[in-house]
Amino acid sequence: MLRTGRLTLTPVCASDRDELVALWHDPLGREFLFDGEMLSPGEITRIITNSEKSFATANFGLWAIRERSGGPLLGTAGLRELDGGPDLEIVYSLTPACWGGGLAGEAAAVVLDYAFDTLGLDRVLAEIDEGNTASRAVVERLGMRPFGTVPGVLGPMIHYALTRPRN
Repeated sequence: MLRTGRLTLTPVCASDRDELVALWHDPLGREFLFDGEMLSPGEITRIITNSEKSFATANFGLWAIRERSGGPLLGTAGLRELDGGPDLEIVYSLTPACWGGGLAGEAAAVVLDYAFDTLGLDRVLAEIDEGNTASRAVVERLGMRPFGTVPGVLGPMIHYALTRPRN
């Protein structure tokens, strides 16, 4: 479990499935998620199962974001493996009702702290659709810097990186 001033993040589990379906089926919310595709409930169940396995074997995966006092799912944040490399990518999504309140940055910051302090990673990546200016602003506020652009299904994808802070 991860905590911030306003949020509690817990590993996603089967009981989160219906809320994840609602989150990821929202047309506005999924604009830049999953290349704009609507995932089936079965695909969402597989994401939950894969995250549970990843937490069990490697101590990372996808966390459910809720207010610190509890309540409904506000979104997700986590770390996932990237194809073809040892680096992990930070990912996050929020229900549109929560956009603009700083929650994505707050959740992503605690996940980055976990990546560096608990997992001992030297670097974390992000891959953001060029058109997703809000998400680009989040990672840039966290100190991530662009280092390349690649083609994506929805248009160019910007690669960002943050290297472990040195004390």
